[in-house]
Amino acid sequence: MPKLHTTLTAELHLSDGRKFALPVYQSNLGYHAIGVEALQKEKLFTYDQGLTSTALCQSSITYIDGEQGILLHRGYPIDELASHKSYLDVAYLLLNGELPTSEQFAQFKQEISAHYMVNEQFTRLFQGFRRDSHPMAVMCAATSALAAFYNDELKLDCELSREKTAIRLLAKMPTLAAMCYKYSIGRPFMYPQNHLSYAGNFLYMMFATPCEPYVVNPVLERAMDRIFTLHADHEQNASTSSVRSVASSGPNPFACISAGIASLWGPAHGGANEACIRMLEQIGSVENIPHFIERAKDKNNPFRLMGFGHRVYKNYDPRAKVMRETCHDVLQELGVSTPLLEVAMELERIALNDPYFIERKLYPNVDFYSGLILQAIGIPTSMFTVVFALARTVGWIANWKEMYEQDGLKIVRPRQIYTGHTERHVEITE
Repeated sequence: MPKLHTTLTAELHLSDGRKFALPVYQSNLGYHAIGVEALQKEKLFTYDQGLTSTALCQSSITYIDGEQGILLHRGYPIDELASHKSYLDVAYLLLNGELPTSEQFAQFKQEISAHYMVNEQFTRLFQGFRRDSHPMAVMCAATSALAAFYNDELKLDCELSREKTAIRLLAKMPTLAAMCYKYSIGRPFMYPQNHLSYAGNFLYMMFATPCEPYVVNPVLERAMDRIFTLHADHEQNASTSSVRSVASSGPNPFACISAGIASLWGPAHGGANEACIRMLEQIGSVENIPHFIERAKDKNNPFRLMGFGHRVYKNYDPRAKVMRETCHDVLQELGVSTPLLEVAMELERIALNDPYFIERKLYPNVDFYSGLILQAIGIPTSMFTVVFALARTVGWIANWKEMYEQDGLKIVRPRQIYTGHTERHVEITE
């Protein structure tokens, strides 16, 4: 990892007359960053609630320009990757910095396939959960439990060991996700099929049964592959920064990924597509849409349209363009028509044509379309965030690997503004 480059200096002037010269670190794309490390020696910290204006790391993996609607993985636009490459191509890119050659891809796929299965003893873990447990709770626990099976040979300072760990994590996540689903509905776990694609194998483990042959629908397989690709990484979001924060203390990487899953679980993050489906259910029918649109336009009304707009993107979410096409392909392939989908399609039409939405750039986002695709495929709403976690795992691993490839790894230690009592003492009575 190259050292941060700086040619500019920022000056901080305090009203008490103190002045500080601070380095300005330059980014290849986007904002530059003012280095404030020197302020600690002067007993000063910066206050940035939510860390939305603070860079915690340097990274060469993903770049986002929310104003322009740009998302790049190692320099490649996300729409090009999703349209012309598979998820495993993108996974290789994120992990290694370059797209694979045909020979590299074949070897990478073979390595992934060799690690799809989990230890047979591991299946007993699921018996300790209630059948109606939320799949994310089970997924979080199961991922962390993998540390008990793959710990002895792990060496964080060894590149080969890190590579093997990355392969294992990427390979076992679809298996764990499918096991979470199968356990919740009381059906037997299905062993992975090494000859299938990454997405095809996941669909097989989700929907196949020992009773009859299961053939993966190529349209659904491609749709699932795109969902994985479009959710693979998204810069320093809450879950990725959680993985980095936990990893900074040097624990087992399976525990780091489990932390990412826990962060992703929240409705403000990975649970957004689940919340979108809940909103569509609340609206109920096309006839009710005008009423809810008026409520959404009323800033004093607590109702909010989920799946529209994005905190980062102030333009059309570049992932949503590809997801929209995929959504319509899936609906056409399955011939699905339900009141929920009718509501969704009418909301999409309104959002793309209503001046209120256009002026505010409240376009349908990736969560809006991914939820519709997953529901049409037959994946229950409670599994939506699990699918997201499965897809995002490669981004978490890439960030984890990058941390250990850099010099000067430091444990994350944020500061605070203390607003509690000043020093006081216990009253002693005789």
